[in-house]
Amino acid sequence: MTNADIHLPQRRFGETSRRDRWWLQPLVVFTVLTSFIIYATWAAFQGVNYFSHAGGAHYLSPFYSPLLFGQEGEPRWFAAEVPSWWPGWAPFSPAMLILGGPVMMRLTCYYYRGAYYKAFWADPIACSVGEPRKGYRGENSFPLIMQNIHRYVFYPAAAFVLILLFDGVRAFFFETPEGTRFGVGLGSVVLLTNAVLLGGYTFGCHCARHQIGGYLNSLAKRPIRSKCYACVSSLNNRHMRWAWVSLFWVAWSDIYVRLLASGVISDPRIIF
Repeated sequence: MTNADIHLPQRRFGETSRRDRWWLQPLVVFTVLTSFIIYATWAAFQGVNYFSHAGGAHYLSPFYSPLLFGQEGEPRWFAAEVPSWWPGWAPFSPAMLILGGPVMMRLTCYYYRGAYYKAFWADPIACSVGEPRKGYRGENSFPLIMQNIHRYVFYPAAAFVLILLFDGVRAFFFETPEGTRFGVGLGSVVLLTNAVLLGGYTFGCHCARHQIGGYLNSLAKRPIRSKCYACVSSLNNRHMRWAWVSLFWVAWSDIYVRLLASGVISDPRIIF
């Protein structure tokens, strides 16, 4: 059998014979992710209006949870506003200490790689469309080799989801002169929904699927793990939806708490 090398012509960047709106999806992804990055960066550096106790509520922005350091009266973990080791010349915000975990989970996520590689790096920008480079180095060299830490950042990301779930449940209990009582405010629903959506995204990740049982040759003799694997696989089938909906909702959760804390809006109470 004779082998023959076939050399395909190198297209110029953006050159294509496609007639559809191939540029629409990467443009939307670029716009949404850029907007989220700008807002999240701004919100993280504010260091204020991240906790609302109005009306006895206990609403903490997910951008600042867990709140390791904070003002007195806030649900901080340590009795200090700023860690003693923080350099005095540097501005401080509690969000700086914890946002790295969730950010790395999204940044190294298998789905988001495909999304932002196209939208930001044009690698490739779309099928049958010319790329801005002639070669492909893949993820075996710096900096993309850093994507391999995804399997490790999954664990702190899962811990963050559990903490946010606690925050969501805690948001259903309000402080009154008579003591703590159960209630339902719009903020309660917003924060609990945020934890559920982030849980669906995190525990539906390909890495979670592998950790639960994907590396086994057979699950037949492991009934509990088999059911867990089926559950995670069900979440994984809609991983793209979980990724985008949870991204929108975590930003909305911060916006809602921020508006409450700054006194711009009040929290409607459904049950109280």
